[in-house]
Amino acid sequence: MGVGGNFWDLFKPYARNEGFDFLRNKRVAVDLSFWIVQHETAIGHNARNPHLRVTFFRTINLFSKLGAFPVFVVDGIPSPLKSRARIERFYRSSGVDVTGTLNSNEGVSVERNRAFTKCVRECAELLELFGMPVLTAKSEAEALCAQLNGAGHVDACITADSDAFLFGAKCVIKSVRPNSTEPFECYYMSDIEASLGLKRKHLVAISLLVGNDHDLNGVQGIGLDTALRFVRMFPEDEILSRLYEIGNGEIPLFQDGDKSTGDCSGSSMNGSSRKMNSPHCSLCGHPGSKRAHLKLACEYCSAAGNINCMQKPVGFKCECSSCDMGRESKELKKHENWQIKVCRKIAMKQNFPNNEMIEMYLSDQHGSFTDNDGFSLLWENPRTETLVDFLVYHQQWKPSYIRQRMLPMLSTIFLREMASNPTEGCLLYGQYEFNSIQREKRRYGQLFYVVKWKKANTDVGSGIHMVPTEQSFLQTRELVGVSESVEDEPDVPEILVADDCWFLLTDENMELVQAAFPEKVDNFLLEKAVKESKSQKKKSSLNSGGTKGKGESKASGVQLSITEFYRSAKVQVQSKQGEDPSKNSENRAEIFEGKRNMRSPNLSKAVRRRLLL
Repeated sequence: MGVGGNFWDLFKPYARNEGFDFLRNKRVAVDLSFWIVQHETAIGHNARNPHLRVTFFRTINLFSKLGAFPVFVVDGIPSPLKSRARIERFYRSSGVDVTGTLNSNEGVSVERNRAFTKCVRECAELLELFGMPVLTAKSEAEALCAQLNGAGHVDACITADSDAFLFGAKCVIKSVRPNSTEPFECYYMSDIEASLGLKRKHLVAISLLVGNDHDLNGVQGIGLDTALRFVRMFPEDEILSRLYEIGNGEIPLFQDGDKSTGDCSGSSMNGSSRKMNSPHCSLCGHPGSKRAHLKLACEYCSAAGNINCMQKPVGFKCECSSCDMGRESKELKKHENWQIKVCRKIAMKQNFPNNEMIEMYLSDQHGSFTDNDGFSLLWENPRTETLVDFLVYHQQWKPSYIRQRMLPMLSTIFLREMASNPTEGCLLYGQYEFNSIQREKRRYGQLFYVVKWKKANTDVGSGIHMVPTEQSFLQTRELVGVSESVEDEPDVPEILVADDCWFLLTDENMELVQAAFPEKVDNFLLEKAVKESKSQKKKSSLNSGGTKGKGESKASGVQLSITEFYRSAKVQVQSKQGEDPSKNSENRAEIFEGKRNMRSPNLSKAVRRRLLL
């Protein structure tokens, strides 16, 4: 959730749509708890242990297909305010009114749901087997994600909790869909500051007014629009101190023209009121009385070429300086009344603003480390066999199925190692060597190289193999336990058997392949250029040869009549068989003449038809 009041809708117009390669070679912090909840809800009970399934497939996609370096963050012990808010949300969903019955100091349980905690623990164990860094926050996972982003340890955060900006995040990605052509919705704090004029403390103030995960109610009677308009009246350095003043009862701030914001003093308002009392003509509406205009023509009407005053139209507004000042004073008074009304609503809330909540949002100590400790993030190679045993036990998948789904991740790691430290004789998974690039492939709007991996030995019993027939595909879906396709499932490598050799075909990033095997890429591009040139020459020769034979009869592209078409087709067939077209025409004439002679008036029509047939 994060901040209440449809907080994401406020940022929606300023989101950037980033492309498929936006996350490539970037470090991203992932809020694992929300990730599990979101996709477990989507999959439901159609799969065994959906939290493990989602974590397995999504990690492979995020690492291999999107090319990111993920850092997973799990929640720690929730604060008493968060625990109280969770209990209150539960009672609300049950239709029970708990207003005034819960206090944050009454021993509210800080233990999370045991079942959910078990899911998070199993997912963290799976990620550690993948070699991914897993961090535990002191309280909120999105808070530690934001801290990592603000300190420069990661380039972006993947979370749907909008309060990540309040914790100091600079770049937030709301959701990631690797198997889709839709761009990512990426939100930058710099865009929010430039477009809305809101900085971090402004956002904290809005969350205090409209409600958040730690205070579901907020201030009664204040919505997102009102809160946005109110906080923008103050600079960032003053907004929280002003909320403290209002919460202590120092209201109204703007009574009797006392200037806190605005440019008008009490004397200017009184002067404008006196000017507003100046008489105006009831006929034309301009300054001066009607009697005065009868004696002396109205200067406004005479300037328009009229001798007498003209009847003012419906909805007429005088544009004189006194009327303008009068309207400004009314708008100012209306605005000040609105400010006083908002301040009174704020003052009615007890213990506002909550100092503990403000310190939590502005703190930069959400993890068990500090930048002074030389903190660094490390990605290790996956422990494949242990990971296979883990999934066989929890998911009851076949080892060949697990290894096959892991191959895109293993190939990505292999190519990265070869790009950084080229080594002769290095094998993928200890069994497959880089053979060649088969072709280019466009998938989800992006180009990939289809790489052929050749099995280094003839013993295929322990390899990653499963021929992708339709029957095996259906068996695999039953094995996984999902009846419908799920967007998280990665691409399955293809199997190719040629000349008693086994090949695996995987889709790899073009830049990564170029960095790892530049000679192979150069050979592929050269062969591709030669094939394209041959194909172009063949097409040009066919086009030139086809136009020569059609010049004798009719131009190319002109459609023949049905009679001409059949005549030309019969002549071509007979000429191919070595027959003389003239003789055939004579024979057809003789046959037609004999049939015509058979028509006798002495025979009935039915008899003549039988004789003809």
